[in-house]
Amino acid sequence: MEITKQQSGEVLELLVRGRLDSYWAEPLASRLDEVIREGAHQISLNLSEVAYLSSAGIRVLVKFYKQLQGIQGSFAVTNPSDPVKMVLELAGLGGLLIAEATLPAAGALAQERVRQVERGNATFEIFAYAPGASLTCRAIGNPELLLGCRFGAAQCHTVSFPATRFAVGLGAFGNDFTDCRSRFGEFLAVAGAAAYLPTDGTNVPDYLVAAGTFVPALQVLYCLACEGQFAQLVRFEARKEANTVTLTELVETCLEIAGTEAAGIVMVAESAGLIGAALRRSPALPASAAAPFAHPQVRQWLSFTAERAYARCLTLVAGVAARTNRQALVPLVRPLGKELQPTGHFHAAAFSYRPLQKGELDVQTTVTTLFEVETLQGVLHLLSDDREITGVGQSEFVRGACWIGPITEVVAERE
Repeated sequence: MEITKQQSGEVLELLVRGRLDSYWAEPLASRLDEVIREGAHQISLNLSEVAYLSSAGIRVLVKFYKQLQGIQGSFAVTNPSDPVKMVLELAGLGGLLIAEATLPAAGALAQERVRQVERGNATFEIFAYAPGASLTCRAIGNPELLLGCRFGAAQCHTVSFPATRFAVGLGAFGNDFTDCRSRFGEFLAVAGAAAYLPTDGTNVPDYLVAAGTFVPALQVLYCLACEGQFAQLVRFEARKEANTVTLTELVETCLEIAGTEAAGIVMVAESAGLIGAALRRSPALPASAAAPFAHPQVRQWLSFTAERAYARCLTLVAGVAARTNRQALVPLVRPLGKELQPTGHFHAAAFSYRPLQKGELDVQTTVTTLFEVETLQGVLHLLSDDREITGVGQSEFVRGACWIGPITEVVAERE
């Protein structure tokens, strides 16, 4: 089988030559997966030079038709050969899959009114999500108690996470401190969904999603929790010559676009690799005064990504960033790169891959769909590894969507 591609505006045409049988169905599926990952959501499959189509081939066509319809893209067979047309019509799929002509080019497609800017290694599209909206940030708990693992029942906070609140920190699902004592780990909560990585040895992330009157809640040792509405939605895609864009670049651009010194940011993006760490043991268990950071015991307490993890996954990232020192934020934020600014605190949940719908997105619908449809694979506290020679850099992304809310108030709740 030979597959060639030609771009016409936003429509990608794939010309297929050969037989589309059980043997060649998988190579075609792999090629379609590849072009969708590259950002093609309008696909025209020219089968004028395909002499045979089996049920295995039909299965591939239907699969990608449904996948692209699910993200408001399009997928159609154009110029089918007589054998292909006959098989599709006999299967009752002619009206569904066969286009009367080539898919419309970009000029005929509905275009959204957006502002576009280029910064560094990426192109950004800016949507007004809820103009004038802002966030209040609560710094809950005392992260300094992590040194020596000095958390007790008095430092445990029960925090609920409705759709209007998002947070990152250390916590666990459970009834109280005693119930959670051996399981506290990294968590993030966004738009009525929460995920965390238990530290009881299972190493399998768990999650809760709001439904009906149920609202997820965690027992929290410390966290940054933001409440309110996002003001802007920013879509981004790495430029072809760069391939990827770093977390720091994204954060700097988000702060610039929002015109603020501090912001809460939620992102759903295709990952090119995450760099971070996660607790392996609960900081509420008895430990030495130097735990969990003293060598060599640190290896028993923390797991680090020695290389980029969760590449080619869809990721949910949440956190707070600032380019000035806000006293209440200082204990919970760190420099995101080699420079002192911007600072931030971000966690990521990695999911199985699915293409992300283009255009304007609703944060709650997008996040809920992630948890309900895809497989949660891991939770990480994102870090930058800028060591000379051996450092692996920082988390990088290919394309995605960022919801940004300027932080107008920070409240410290130490106890």
